Amino acid sequence: MCLFALLAGFFPRIAFLVYWIARPQAVSAVFGTVLWPLLGLIFLPFTTLMYTILWRPGGLVGTDWLWVVIALLLDLSHYASSAYANRERIPGATSGA
Repeated sequence: MCLFALLAGFFPRIAFLVYWIARPQAVSAVFGTVLWPLLGLIFLPFTTLMYTILWRPGGLVGTDWLWVVIALLLDLSHYASSAYANRERIPGATSGA
C-alpha cells in the first residue's frame, strides 16, 4: 500500500493504469464506460485516480470531494507550471521581464 502511494504521488498515470489493470471491475463500476477513464488518464490523471479510489456505491460524500478538488488543483497546477516554464516557445507570447 505504501509503495502504491509513492507511485501515485510521483507517477499518477502509471498508478492509475496499474489500478485499472488490477481492478478493472472497480474502474468500470465507477465510470461505466472506457471513454471517461481513458480521458482522465490522458488529461487529469491524479484527479481520476483519486476519484476512483474514493468512490463507493453511494458516490462521494463529505471530505471525499475535498480530496478530489485538491487532486484537480494539482493537475491544473502541473499544466500551468509547464506552460509558464515553456512560455518562450508559445507563439505570440511575450516575456514579462
